[in-house]
This record gives sequence, structure tokens and C-alpha cells, in this order.
Amino acid sequence: MITKDPAELAAFRHQVRAFIKQNADDEVLEAGRKTTSFFPPFDAVMKWHRILHSQGWSAIRWPEEYGGTGWDVPRQLIFEEECRRAGVPLLLPQGISMVGPAIIHYGTNEQKRKHLPGILSGEDFWAQGYSEPNAGSDLASLKCRAVRDGDHYVINGSKTWTTYAHHANRLFLLVRTGGAGKPQQGISFFLIEDLTDPGIEIRPIIGLDGVPEQCDVFFTDVRVPVDCCLGEENDGWSVAKYLLEHERGGGTSFATTFRHELALIRRLAGRTGDGFGGVLAEDPVFHDRFIRLSLEVDTLEATEEAFADMEKGSPQSGPMSSMIKITSMETLQRITELGIDVAGTPSLALQLAALTVGSGVEPIGDDDLLTLMPKYLNNRAASIFGGSNEIQRNIIAKSLLR
Repeated sequence: MITKDPAELAAFRHQVRAFIKQNADDEVLEAGRKTTSFFPPFDAVMKWHRILHSQGWSAIRWPEEYGGTGWDVPRQLIFEEECRRAGVPLLLPQGISMVGPAIIHYGTNEQKRKHLPGILSGEDFWAQGYSEPNAGSDLASLKCRAVRDGDHYVINGSKTWTTYAHHANRLFLLVRTGGAGKPQQGISFFLIEDLTDPGIEIRPIIGLDGVPEQCDVFFTDVRVPVDCCLGEENDGWSVAKYLLEHERGGGTSFATTFRHELALIRRLAGRTGDGFGGVLAEDPVFHDRFIRLSLEVDTLEATEEAFADMEKGSPQSGPMSSMIKITSMETLQRITELGIDVAGTPSLALQLAALTVGSGVEPIGDDDLLTLMPKYLNNRAASIFGGSNEIQRNIIAKSLLR
């Protein structure tokens, strides 16, 4: 399904817009307005996930043979543009955009049969067990270990910064199963099916925005079957790198989301005084910063489109995903900084109740102020999570500059 015919794409845009208008209820739209990171309010976004699945639209980048839409890049971008225009939340990435593509690429037929339908439908929610207290950007130094015991592995260790683990019923996990050779060797990639095991303890972490988004996860003699291993034993680093390409540059269009954020800031600047009888939107300094950021987003969009057509796992795709990670997250941080500069002191109010979906609590002041400070605080970590920008530069240097 590849086309550049304007009439066909316009008809598709109309179809998407009509579907969203008919199916996105007040709860879903409120969740979209109150999203303050890459992870929207859980219950509402999973509701939207199930609604999209009923239309066959939950996995817009998956091949049709695995239940995806099979859409070409123009249709994918149109869909995301209409979602941002309507204000619905982005789907959580861990299943659809991360472990799902890894299972499609590395999984056995049985693993695909067992796991892909639940990811598509939203019945299963997967958390990501990568980082540890002493293994963040230096992920290869992880210590969480699995020892073979007959037809099972026994896992001991811990993970941290595990987003929404307290909501998850599934977990994809990096563990050390071997010891010889380079640090990247001897790591395996596990698919954990049951997080209710008494040996698994999950402790939520309260962030600066007051939301329990991240978690610590502890494993004490947790037994899992040997067929939970995705890919070959001790070759989990290959699976992890493939998944990270999707996390860093292939899960969604950052440019589409950033344009939505810039539009919010421009609206706010249009009704915020500059102290001299005018409004900030007419201030030349604001105008210069806004235009520069808009050009950054245009450049990012062109890079994302090139990456979308690239075969993942190829020699070129790794450095490209790292480049997208660097540029997108640094641009995002500059966008949130501009938002705080425009809003000024009124953005400092801590409004946790108003940020809660379904609370009915009205925000203090302008509605557009509500999420500015939480977004700024959350996205201080944007240049760290998913592999710090320093690590991404090392990847590019190693791959391209030798």
C-alpha cells in the first residue's frame, strides 16, 4: 500500500479524522491534554489502545502478516498528525514500538503466536527491564543474573527506572547468563510472562512531577522456563540493540509531537504580555527562538522519514537512530525551556490534582500552563534515557568514523 496520490492521501486523512472524532471520548482527550512525558496516563491510554485495535490501527508500523496496518510512511505520518491535531495520547511504546518488533524479528513461531496478539490488543502490557542501579548508559555492565537449572532459569538481581512496571503483566528483561569475553557477551534477552511471582517485587518511584511513573524491580530466585529466551542464549545484546533502534528513532514521529508543543507555546505567547504593552508573540527574541526551533523540527522530520524507509538492523540504521535520539531529545529540551520562559512564574504552581485524569479539578490560571513545568522537569531526562546522548555520539563515532 504505497501511494503519493494526493486524492488518496486526502481521503485517508479524512477517514482517520472521522474515526478519531467519533471514538475519542472525553477521558481519552483529557489524557492527551494531561500527558507530561512520553508515557500518558495509563488507564486512559490503554482504553484508546483497545479502541484503535478494534479498527486494526494499533500497530501502524507492523507488517500486515502480524496484525499491523502495513501502511506506507505517508499514511503513518498522516495518522500521527491527525492524532496530534485531535489531542489523543500516543500509545505506550514498550509493546507496540519496542518488544513487538523484536519478537517479529527474532522470535520463534511459538513466541510470535503467544505474545504478538496480546501486544496488538492491549490485553498485555510490557515493561522494559534494562537499566540497573549501576548499569544505566553503560548497560553492558549489568549484573542481574540468570542461572540454568534444568528446564528453567533462576533469576536474581534488580532493575531500575522500569517505566509503568506497577501496571505491567509482562516484562522483557536483559540478564547475564554467561561470564567470559567482552561485557556485551553472555547477556540474554528474556520474555517474562508472569509478574505475580512471589519472587518479583515492584516498588514505584515518585517523580518530580508527583507521578509514580518509574519503578524498581527486584528478583529473588525467580524461575522462568528456558523458552522465554528471545534469540540465542548469550546473544541478547543483538536483540537489545535491535530493539533500541526502534525505541530511539522508529517508534513514533517526534517531529509531529514537537509541532504540537510549539503550537501550544505560540498560543500562549499570543496572550502573554511582554511588559511593554505588546504580547510575547510579537517580540523579536521570541520570534527568533521559535523559528529556529521550527527549523530544527523540519530537519528532524526529514531525517525520520529517511529512517522509516531504512531496514532496521542494517549497518546504517544504528547510527541513524542514534542521530535521531540526539537531535530529537535536545530539540525537545529547548522547546520545553522556551515554554517555561514564555509562561514565567505562573508555571511554577504544583497542580497534581488538576493533572489527574477524571479528578474534575480545574487548573489554576490558563489551561495551557498546567503541563509546562511537568514537561520541562520530565524531559530533563530525555538526553539520558534510552542511552545517554554521550553514548549515542560514541555509537556514531564507532560506526562511521572508526
